[in-house]
Amino acid sequence: MKKLLSALLLLLLATITGCSKKEKESGLSVTVYVSEDRVFSEPILKDFEKDTGIAVNAVYDTEESKSTGVMNRLIAEKGNPRADVYWANEPIRAEVLKQKGVSASFHPENARLIPDAFKDPNGYWSGFSARARVFIVNNGVRERPSQIMAYTDSANMKKSVIANPLFGTTTSHMAALGVIWGDKKIKDFMHSLKQNGVAVSTSNGESADFVAAGRYDFALVDSDDAVSRIRSKKPVSMIYPDQQAGAIGCFIVPNAVVLIKGAPHPKEAAILIEYLLSKETERKLAYADCAQIPLHPDVKIPPELKPIDKIKVMRVDYGDVAKKMIELQPFFKEWTGL
Repeated sequence: MKKLLSALLLLLLATITGCSKKEKESGLSVTVYVSEDRVFSEPILKDFEKDTGIAVNAVYDTEESKSTGVMNRLIAEKGNPRADVYWANEPIRAEVLKQKGVSASFHPENARLIPDAFKDPNGYWSGFSARARVFIVNNGVRERPSQIMAYTDSANMKKSVIANPLFGTTTSHMAALGVIWGDKKIKDFMHSLKQNGVAVSTSNGESADFVAAGRYDFALVDSDDAVSRIRSKKPVSMIYPDQQAGAIGCFIVPNAVVLIKGAPHPKEAAILIEYLLSKETERKLAYADCAQIPLHPDVKIPPELKPIDKIKVMRVDYGDVAKKMIELQPFFKEWTGL
């Protein structure tokens, strides 16, 4: 059945791609809700329209509701879905949709070579084009951090900064550590951050700017934050943490694509999903300013990035991370004083 579906999708794609201009205006369309930054996602969707002739109706998260706005809209529309596809900028919200019965199971052909760690085993989401949680380090620092526990080293008293753990990938990262370590150790770790005088910024981008300006020695940020400063010739370097033998590894945050249960345009949705999961899309996102790491093997990447198979990856179930994030939310609020 899977092979038959893949063959039918490829046949439909070939038919659409090879049709005349008149046929391309025949009304084929797909609706996608998008949490990935519009500046990076919109060019990919425009290319999809050009390559397939399928019109894209894209609904983007606003900066104020980042990652939760369209997710909550999908949940509200569960009984009468309007979207066909959800493009999430991380898999945690995709897991929430799975748990709430909003997503449908689908095993894309182009997900076949993506490592199992970055896709749902039952097909409720597939990952692609990831960010890594890395250290950005000022080049003037002699003792450079190599493990996340560097935050608690007394030698680094008041020398580090971290983004507010109530928001974004810092929340996901701390929750992932909670899954790996258990509740006691993650809470002890975060208390130690305070005791060691860690500064709290409003975002990963602000943390990166603080390090680039020399206000702090290092910070945990997303790899795109570090790469953008390196490309801008700021005096910083990027270090993948916990790469030593026996270490926990680097937390990876892939994009995730979801087929919506009861999608109004399921065939077009399947074609869009295959397109997003293609090697060519991953190559484009690697060379874009977002500098995302391809999850397919043998995709050309810029020199600032490491191939995913050269990174020691934190082995964690994203469904467990989603649950832990909810469990730890009251503690994160208490820790930040909100």
